[in-house]
Amino acid sequence: MWKWIGIGLLVAIGGFCVLVAIQPSEFEVKRSLVMQAPPTAVFEQVDDFHNWSRWSPWEKLDPTMKRHFSGAPAGVGAEYHWVGNDQVGEGRMTIVRADAPSRIEIRLEFMKPWKATNPTTFTFGPEGTGTRATWSMKGHNDFVGKAFSLMMDMDAMVGADFEKGLAGMAVAALAAAPPGG
Repeated sequence: MWKWIGIGLLVAIGGFCVLVAIQPSEFEVKRSLVMQAPPTAVFEQVDDFHNWSRWSPWEKLDPTMKRHFSGAPAGVGAEYHWVGNDQVGEGRMTIVRADAPSRIEIRLEFMKPWKATNPTTFTFGPEGTGTRATWSMKGHNDFVGKAFSLMMDMDAMVGADFEKGLAGMAVAALAAAPPGG
């Protein structure tokens, strides 16, 4: 009897490993919002990390978060390092490309609670009388990440935060836009 229980357990573990192995290795979270502000005003909300406290959903999760800005004041080479509570962890963002007013690419590095590097891109383009802002983040799932994705969908988990952030960015960009647009 123990032999059959052991065989059954091995088959279950093997089946789980196969199920995990066939999960996608890559993921992308992407959200867009049309904002009633010019592309330049929206671009500036992302290009200068000092502005992120106005709209980033994670900034509000830990009011005592430690922030350190280094490198360029804005644009390529600007860096933002944070250390916070369990909800925000520790990480660093570095702007690696900034094509005003249409595109910003960021190297997003998480250090705690897990290590990961995720390319993050913001694009801005005119739409109607406003600007369509798109926020996307890509990532790689190792075996543990694939197993985690069976229980938690990264798009659903982070996408809601992107939506909150874009809504906050729309308010901040409109407030920062010059009168008459």
